[in-house]
Amino acid sequence: MDRRSFLKTGSLAGASLTAGGSSLATGVLAGTAPNQSLGSGMPASQQSVSYWCYGFMKLEELLPELKKMGLSAIDLITPKDWPILKEHGFTCSMAYGREKEDITTGFIDEHLHDELYSAYAKTIPEMAEYGYKSMVVFAGNRRGRNDLGGLRTAAKGLKRLMPIAKEHGVTLQLEVFNSKVDHPDYMGDSTAWAVTLCDLVDSENFKILWDIYHMQVQEGNVIQSIKDYHPYFGHYHTAGVPGRHEIGNNQELYYPAVIQAIKATGYAGYLAHEFIPTGEDKLQSLRDAIRICG
Repeated sequence: MDRRSFLKTGSLAGASLTAGGSSLATGVLAGTAPNQSLGSGMPASQQSVSYWCYGFMKLEELLPELKKMGLSAIDLITPKDWPILKEHGFTCSMAYGREKEDITTGFIDEHLHDELYSAYAKTIPEMAEYGYKSMVVFAGNRRGRNDLGGLRTAAKGLKRLMPIAKEHGVTLQLEVFNSKVDHPDYMGDSTAWAVTLCDLVDSENFKILWDIYHMQVQEGNVIQSIKDYHPYFGHYHTAGVPGRHEIGNNQELYYPAVIQAIKATGYAGYLAHEFIPTGEDKLQSLRDAIRICG
């Protein structure tokens, strides 16, 4: 099951995830003792997790487990479940603005602008009442359209929402995906495209949800991109490359160095884990990730 399937069904509760690799039982990095400090990392209070990756658990069951790990935030929750977060003392570090999002469509689809405006104009004030600050939005698939035209169309639709976002202290964040492996034909598949869109929208209430996994797959050089473009980035997602699984020592990104680069920019937002856990103890995979990034 992937994120697109999760969005269509609304939940992965009861589903099983395929074990595509070995579980990192201890989470020990190569050459690093279990108790050895990895330097100044991201505290657990600044880390989060995307719910769809753990959607085999009911939200009410998952949240107490996350609290034990030191987390107090969770990503990608739809409006109907916001009361559950409040009940458990959690915040939504990146909210969905609609119950059924389709990431193959978005703001490059001008015929959807009125529909998107109506939906988000309603939920932006609602999420602000819960104290949530960030909402994810999507570009959509090209379907034969060129990237320049897509930029102009997306900027036109997003600008309509900026006064509402500003009034309620909410930041809309466009998520970048790779189009090489996971999301063929998605237009927002490069840092440069998303940065240009930010410049066109020209608002402090619009930023980029920069997915480290997706951009490593699509363009690489992630640490340099963080250094160069961090003012445009309002949120980060993690996952191992290749495979989108654990972020341990069996994949090509060395996350302690990536986190150091993010911290060096003065970033004070959330880092959300969005990898598909493998092995029998999937919660242990998340514990390991929190330790590695911390």
